[in-house]
Amino acid sequence: MVSVLTAAGTVAMYHYYFYGQQWDGMQTARTKLVRDYELALSEKLNKSISVSAPTDFSDAAERAREAVVAVRSSERFAGQTGFATGSGVIFTSDGYIATNFHVVKDASDVRITLNNQKTYNARVVAGDESTDLALLKIEAENLPHLQFGNSDSLRVGEWVMAIGNPFTLQSTVTAGIVSAKARNINILERQGIESFIQTDAVVNPGSSGGALINTKGLVVGINTAIMSQTGNYEGYSFAIPSNIARKVLLDLIEYGVVQRGWLGIEIGNVDQKLAEAAGLPEVAGIFVASVTAKGGAHDAGIRNGDIIISIQNVKVNTVPEFMEQIARYRPGDEIQLIYYRNKKLNTAKAVLRNQLNTTGFVAAYKDKILQDIGIEVRALDEYEQKIVSGKGVYVISVRKNSPAGQSRMEPGYIIKSANNTIVDDPRSLVNLLAALRGKSVIIDGFYMNYPGEYPYTFVVPD
Repeated sequence: MVSVLTAAGTVAMYHYYFYGQQWDGMQTARTKLVRDYELALSEKLNKSISVSAPTDFSDAAERAREAVVAVRSSERFAGQTGFATGSGVIFTSDGYIATNFHVVKDASDVRITLNNQKTYNARVVAGDESTDLALLKIEAENLPHLQFGNSDSLRVGEWVMAIGNPFTLQSTVTAGIVSAKARNINILERQGIESFIQTDAVVNPGSSGGALINTKGLVVGINTAIMSQTGNYEGYSFAIPSNIARKVLLDLIEYGVVQRGWLGIEIGNVDQKLAEAAGLPEVAGIFVASVTAKGGAHDAGIRNGDIIISIQNVKVNTVPEFMEQIARYRPGDEIQLIYYRNKKLNTAKAVLRNQLNTTGFVAAYKDKILQDIGIEVRALDEYEQKIVSGKGVYVISVRKNSPAGQSRMEPGYIIKSANNTIVDDPRSLVNLLAALRGKSVIIDGFYMNYPGEYPYTFVVPD
């Protein structure tokens, strides 16, 4: 009896202090428990806690639609004209537009249509094939534009909207959730950076380059691909994270080419066997297969067999996550690496290098003579230098219908010589071409992904 009375008193005091009710014996406590039970099962409470807010996306969609444009690019070749359509995102009031590289890759003319049906001729400022991003510019002021959000903050299961122009259906809005992050679907070429946001928002041909926005109306991705066996949407779409897009677009505005930081390592994913051997608490991290001598990682003390688990205190569990983090930095930036070696945790600080294994910015050469010919070039990176013994020039872009374009030269071409004179670097190429104005030139070189040499002949404009 004493035990029962003690227990009853304890329950009563609990409800007095924690529920703000006056004690009225066991009946009061029982009544309170019944009320809680009924409330938990009531329709009102069930609605208030089970409905994900917001469910009305109209405000965010209305704002975003004004800043998503239709892109129509045309290519003239051999007397015929071909067209490609896509989407773009205005991100400055004076007319800078983000889109996919593949939408305007071979374009000789680009036309932009705003949501209000106004049209503009657009200039392709620059592009980056490795991230499938391109920068366009139209001459206008006070344009509606979108801000970039933080794609790192996206969570799997979060609501997002895709806005674009599928099948030329202008300003179409679809909704879905983030299905996964850091997806690699192997659609980009050598050195491509794939760490896509995967969603089930409907995206179809024509949506490429459009905006993936969150419920606040911020751009969290640039829609770029679908996984399909038919060419149309079949359940999954993929977007370039906004944190990558922001950095690439800023580089293209400031330098005309992406300033990409390199650690100087070859990497792979970690499996359970590697994790256990390294003493990792979980299967995560990046296995360092090899380290480039005198590169940023080597100078920081990273060696073959190390397992990097974080960059700047951000965990990297897969190769795509690692590539996404590195893509945010420029040559000369110092980053902190946390890694395992011999079952011990270590910290290092590495200075990123450029493709030439220096800390300076890589310049895209756009001299007048190169513009007249229709190409942009840069110096060779460390890997390319090994192929051509340190001499040559890499072609970044080729303008259609230009002398170089009509010769069928393509981006990625490595120029070795001009009229049998060895080309050492971009400056020597500029000097050679300037001396050949009004004359025919034979350019010799090759593509790294294709065997054999490919000569091109055209007349240098006078």
